[in-house]
Amino acid sequence: MVRIYDTDPTVLRSLANTNIKVTVELTNEELPLAAADQNNFALQWVQSNVKAYYPATLINGVTVGNEVFKEASQLNSQLVPAMKNVQAALAKLGMADAVKVTTPIAFDALNPSFPPSAGTFRDDIALSVMSPMVDFLQQTGSYLMVNFYPYLAYLATPGMSIDYLLFRPNNGVLDTGSGQTYFSLFDAQLDAVYYAMEKLPSSSMHVGGMRKLTAGGGTPEVHHGEEGHPNKGHGGVGTPQNAQDFMAGLTHQVLQGNSGTAAANGHRPLTASAVRGTPHRPNADLNVYIFALFNENNKPEDDQDFGLFYPNQQPVYPNPIDFVHGGTSGGPLQPSYCVANAAVGDAALQAALDFACDNRDGNRADCSAIQPGQPCFEPDTKLAHASYAFNDYYQKNGRVKSACDFSGAGTIVNQAPSGACDPSPSWCVANAAVGDTRLQAALDYACGPGAANCTDIQPGARCFDPDTKVAHASFAFNSYYQLRGRATGTCDFAGAGIIVQQAPKIGNCVLPSTA
Repeated sequence: MVRIYDTDPTVLRSLANTNIKVTVELTNEELPLAAADQNNFALQWVQSNVKAYYPATLINGVTVGNEVFKEASQLNSQLVPAMKNVQAALAKLGMADAVKVTTPIAFDALNPSFPPSAGTFRDDIALSVMSPMVDFLQQTGSYLMVNFYPYLAYLATPGMSIDYLLFRPNNGVLDTGSGQTYFSLFDAQLDAVYYAMEKLPSSSMHVGGMRKLTAGGGTPEVHHGEEGHPNKGHGGVGTPQNAQDFMAGLTHQVLQGNSGTAAANGHRPLTASAVRGTPHRPNADLNVYIFALFNENNKPEDDQDFGLFYPNQQPVYPNPIDFVHGGTSGGPLQPSYCVANAAVGDAALQAALDFACDNRDGNRADCSAIQPGQPCFEPDTKLAHASYAFNDYYQKNGRVKSACDFSGAGTIVNQAPSGACDPSPSWCVANAAVGDTRLQAALDYACGPGAANCTDIQPGARCFDPDTKVAHASFAFNSYYQLRGRATGTCDFAGAGIIVQQAPKIGNCVLPSTA
């Protein structure tokens, strides 16, 4: 399924006979005409933009406007009338069952939104717009579409764990109103919307001033019209690795389910048999449109970097997402390094070295270790210094292919370069004080799909002995930590991991300081 933000004929024709379901948009600019419906505008629009392409193009939804409350609040009062007129047009053309009408709202339509049980729609839209809209969606068998960007709440909430944002193991956040503990911001935000809908009065279903809850939930489903994480910028939270971790966790949750109940150790089991949905709605299905397929280089800078691919079709993430099974594909992450290509000559290496070490924007290499008298100055050659700087830049930028280009002066390799200098090695080991239960939960996460390579701690393998939770978790934590370039937060594991500067030895197994 894909969602587009207009009814571009070229796009709709290209999607014909593909078996891809398509949601199209009646734009904010067209909304007043649809609401007034002078000269049967809604009927003509549906005829020209939906029926003309259906069923060769499997249009299954029409979004009326996009984030109207935020982008065009002067149209608030016209939103539900426009939705009703589009629905009536679909019904007249015999398409009301196949094509559902909804509208995407931004998550900031809620205030407050935390804790989830306190979720409430803003006063300026709750009774006037949201209550009749939810009635309409319920009566037509449609759904409310909400655009979620959890990283915005993370940036606005000092002290929030990045693990809570990125679907990593964490201690959870208690909703004191409901008594439920949430282990992902995704769950918390979705439940906040469900709670907000339940508080709306309804003309058709009213008990004690609130919507009557039934076995089916009593409110329409919530579909995620946009769910994304930046791969660049945004206060440092936007990196290819963070975006990959977010998307892998999101995909795993939608495809396999890991909500509903929490394990006694405070971490949800990542198993296919876990309940789908959320703590408040454990039986709810999860429907998510990922934002977006491509980085959009013609948008304003803050909106460019949300794609799975660059405009040239190269993947953004270090490891591709497995959209069939959840998580990342291709097994555990493979280590990779960026080294200098001697064939380009010293002049080209120096130019690339100058670029890599120009760290005024904070996103390039830290070249202090290759200055005279520093631990990685020797050997004093362009090749050695460039290899150090290129690799630091490459690891810092999420090991994306473009971060090891340097106009042909860089080359990606999968073996740690011989004699590579590490001025400050570190390792991630298990914190025995948290106990075996929490260590096991974190170990399961570290060895999960697309995470660490844990084959060496299986029975009979070289690091199986000693067969203890601390030893196995130390191996897995360190593998995870090194594979992610020792990035900040990758040795947390909800307090189960500790960074050390002395090389640890677990039985006969020496933990490496590189991936």
